[in-house]
Amino acid sequence: MRTHHCNKLRASDAGNTVTLIGWINTVRDQGGVIFVDLRDREGITQCVFRSEISPEAAELSHTLRAEDVIQVTGQCAMRLKSDDVDTTNANLETGEIEVVASELKIVNKAEVLPFQLDKELSNEDLRMKYRYLDLRRPRMAKNIHTRHRVAKATRDFLDDSGFIEVETPILSKSTPEGARDFLVPSRLQAGGFYALPQAPQQYKQLLMVAGIERYFQIAKCFRDEDLRADRQPEFTQIDMEASFVDQEDIIGLIEGLLGRVFKDSIGAEIPASFDRLTFKDAMNTYGSDKPDRRFGMEMVDLTDTFENCEFKVFSGTIKSGGVVKAINAKGFADISTGQIDGLTKLAQEHGAKGLAYIQVRGEERDTWRSPFVKRLTDEELNEMKERLNIEPGDLILFAADKWQPACEVLGRIRLEVAELQEVLKDNTDLNFLWVTEFPLVEYKEEEDKWHAVHHPFTRPIKEDEEKLKAGELEGLRAQAYDVVLNGYEIGGGSIRIHEADLQEAMFDAIGVTPEEKEEMFNHILDAFKYGAPPHGGVALGLDRLAMLVCGEESIREVMAFPKNNKGADLMTDSPAQVDPKQLRDLRIKTVAKKEEKGKE
Repeated sequence: MRTHHCNKLRASDAGNTVTLIGWINTVRDQGGVIFVDLRDREGITQCVFRSEISPEAAELSHTLRAEDVIQVTGQCAMRLKSDDVDTTNANLETGEIEVVASELKIVNKAEVLPFQLDKELSNEDLRMKYRYLDLRRPRMAKNIHTRHRVAKATRDFLDDSGFIEVETPILSKSTPEGARDFLVPSRLQAGGFYALPQAPQQYKQLLMVAGIERYFQIAKCFRDEDLRADRQPEFTQIDMEASFVDQEDIIGLIEGLLGRVFKDSIGAEIPASFDRLTFKDAMNTYGSDKPDRRFGMEMVDLTDTFENCEFKVFSGTIKSGGVVKAINAKGFADISTGQIDGLTKLAQEHGAKGLAYIQVRGEERDTWRSPFVKRLTDEELNEMKERLNIEPGDLILFAADKWQPACEVLGRIRLEVAELQEVLKDNTDLNFLWVTEFPLVEYKEEEDKWHAVHHPFTRPIKEDEEKLKAGELEGLRAQAYDVVLNGYEIGGGSIRIHEADLQEAMFDAIGVTPEEKEEMFNHILDAFKYGAPPHGGVALGLDRLAMLVCGEESIREVMAFPKNNKGADLMTDSPAQVDPKQLRDLRIKTVAKKEEKGKE
């Protein structure tokens, strides 16, 4: 139906008869001569309708409007360009030429669109309802193309590295993975349920037992959890697992993969190897296990400085085993009362009782605005001044709590201050980082129980294996690793346990009973009895990776048909009620709600 796409014709094609087909981007009437910018997925070509060339086509062109689908045949011609007049368009790759139409066919008329495609739309629900129109917009079309290139580069690199793509089941068994499962009732097994996979974790380990050695999959995963900008109930991950490897092998593999992805998708060169921080160092310095290091404002531990100070919020916390940490927001002493209140509320939402601060207005302490400065000695202030490099105009923010809560609260405040100061405005840096040595297990007081931080097949570092077997759980470190880009975790994984005795110790540590092992993990524990190789793996979030490659702030901008922030697909109106017969076939009973006055 066409000889060329709408971004292919160049000056060398002038004089040739061509046929184009696509959507009308714009229509302009210039004194009876109609100019149409014709668009397909590759770009735009200007088409001209003149009555002296084709009266029929010219007459029909007066009925055209945006988004009509048309087919145009005509001669490719150079646009006018002289000292007196220049009709070329440097903003278009086809800007030197135009197609002078001799034939016009209206393939399909378009009704008036619910929104204009050439303008950004703040009403996201309207965009989601008409997503097929939203995807016509150049930015969205470019994002979908870029995502394709990310996936293709991934497949090419892993194929070159000896990996085999293997599909694993979508209907699987519900096991604890850290989030709620989506459940699927079975018609053939009455009362039984499948679960949609949160990740192909156990299947890919079973593939290692099967001798595949190097597996990968661009896998659909599902989690029934609350949504935010970088979460969806269904998402895609680049999943991989390899046998006879250690942590360094996996890290080197991912660094090479990401280098290929950024090069092939947007032509960007990234470092061949990334910096590394342990989990403890990342939390101590940035208050996050996925730190954004594109700006400073690093945290400083002032516990020893304030150990005996008269300000009881600090000294009391320290005596009860806590810490005091601070950040210096350079040049932000003129923060408004409303902004301070906002930061205080944010701190409280993350578990703090309040937010201590000092506005440094000048050199002398009587110019330092704070409710508690008068309770600090000159020696304490001078030591703090030196350690935080305090200058007039700075804002100092504090957190006092147990180590991890203090780090997390101040880390969140750090990010909010950076946003208020717009320190990352127009920043296009790509800052990659590995975070390693995560805790293997964590204790939850409300349950009086230890839990696996990653999953129960994660291997401790070599030095901590005997401690795990002895039941000494405090401070155990995992052979787990996350790759971080600009404050986003884009992937994570671990080296796995493959020996029966170490696996048994891990299950004992997190309180998995023999009955639970039999019910949830029997298949994989049985498999491990038959010569399981040493293995490890990693999964990258394809949606999040594509979001960062495209420079977007939400994964919805790189997914063709995402759900909204309530998990709904407004285009197809789902989730939706189903025919009662379908429920009967599944032996699911529905209970009608009776409404009483004032309550349900």
